[in-house]
Amino acid sequence: MTGTRKTVAALFLLPAFVLLGALVVYPIGYSLVRSFYDQSGDGFAGVDNYKTLFTDDGIRTALKNNVIWVVFAPTVATALGLIFAVLTERVRWGTAFKLVVFMPMAISMLAAGIIFRLVYDQDPDKGVANAVWVGVHDTFAQASAFPKAHPGRESPLVAQSGGFVTRETVRMGDFVALPLVGVAPDQLPDSAKDAVKALPELGKVTGTTWQDFTRGKGVGTLGAPDPTELGYAGMRIEAVKDGRVVASTKAADDGTFTLPAAADGAQLRLPASNFKEPYNGLDWLGPSLVTPSIIGSYIWMWAGFAMVLIAAGLAGMPRELLEAARVDGANEWQVFRRVTVPMLAPVLAVVVVTLMINVLKVFDLVFIIAPGSSQDDANVLALELYRKGFSEDQPGVASAIAVFLLLLVIPVMWFNVRRLRREVRR
Repeated sequence: MTGTRKTVAALFLLPAFVLLGALVVYPIGYSLVRSFYDQSGDGFAGVDNYKTLFTDDGIRTALKNNVIWVVFAPTVATALGLIFAVLTERVRWGTAFKLVVFMPMAISMLAAGIIFRLVYDQDPDKGVANAVWVGVHDTFAQASAFPKAHPGRESPLVAQSGGFVTRETVRMGDFVALPLVGVAPDQLPDSAKDAVKALPELGKVTGTTWQDFTRGKGVGTLGAPDPTELGYAGMRIEAVKDGRVVASTKAADDGTFTLPAAADGAQLRLPASNFKEPYNGLDWLGPSLVTPSIIGSYIWMWAGFAMVLIAAGLAGMPRELLEAARVDGANEWQVFRRVTVPMLAPVLAVVVVTLMINVLKVFDLVFIIAPGSSQDDANVLALELYRKGFSEDQPGVASAIAVFLLLLVIPVMWFNVRRLRREVRR
C-alpha cells in the first residue's frame, strides 16, 4: 500500500516478531507440550494432568470461585460504573468525583491487596470494615460493659446459665451485697461512681453491685463497698421466684439498686446479658466471606475504569434522542432504561468483556488478601497454577491449568474481536 519493499517491512517487523515469539508463542507452546508430561518431565503422561483438573479438590474449588468471579465482578463493576457515569453528568463536581473513583486504578494490585488486608482485619480497632460494622451494630444492640466480671472469694453469688444468682433468698429491709471482680477500672462505664452501701427502705429490697477490688491497694473490706471502689453502673438485676422473673431493675451509677416488695423471698440474678462478650464484627476473611470480600476490593479498583469508558460513550451520545424521549413524556428512569442503556450497549459490552478476561487471570488480590487459613477457600485458577507449579512441584498439572485458562479466555476474546469487526463495518 505504501510502496515499501517487503524486505524493508520485514526488517522493521522483525523485532516485534522476535519479542512476540519469545514472550507469547514459545511460552504457550512449551506449556502445551509440558502439560502432557509427568512431574519429572521425562515420562509422557498423556491426559492424566488434564484429568487432575476435574478430580483435584483444590482445582475444583478454584474453578468454582472463578465462575463466581466471572459472574459477579464484571457485572457489579460495570453497573457501578454506569451509575457513576450517568449521575456525575448531573452534578457540578462530577469531574472531581470521577477523579476520586478512578484513583484506585493508579495503584498496583499488590498495594490494593495490602490495603484491603488491613481494611478487613478482624480487630475493629484496626480494620475499617469491622469498625463501621461494629459501630452500626452497637447503635442498635449495645454491648455489655462487664464481659469479664465474675464473683470473687467468699461471694454470695454462684454461676447460672451464663449469669450469676444469689445463694440465698433476699428479704425486705436487708442490704444485699452483689460484689464482682474481673473488670479493669478503666474498662468500667464512664458514668460509674464510687460505690456506696445502699440504705434499707421499708417495703423494698435494696443493695449494691460493685467492683470489689481496688487496683494497687492492699487494704479494703472484702464483700463491702470501699470508698475507692466503683459501682457497676447499669448492671441489670432480676428477682426470680420459681424460675419466673417477678421484678427487675438497673443499678445506679454508684452501684445501688432498689427492688419492689415483689422481690421479697426471691433470689437475685445477674442475667447473662450483663456479661456477653462485645460484638467483634464479621470474619471478612473467614471461609464463608473471603471470596465476596476480595471481589469487593477488585470492584473498588475497577469501577473507575468502567466509569471512564462509559462516560466517554455518554459524551458521544446524541442528546437529541434523550430530549425527544423526555418531550414524548418519558420520565428519567424510562429514558435511562429505554434510551441510554441500549445506546451504550456496545460500550457496556467492551467493559464487561475486558473485565471478564481480567478476572479469569486474577491472582495478586487473592494471594495477598486471603490469609493462609482461608486461601484454600478463596482459591482461583491462576493462584492454583502458582501453587501447583512452585509450592507443590507439579509443573505438568500447572501447565495443564495454564492451557485450560487459555482455552477459557479464547472464546471471550473471539467474541470481542467479532464485535469490534462489526463495529468497524458500521
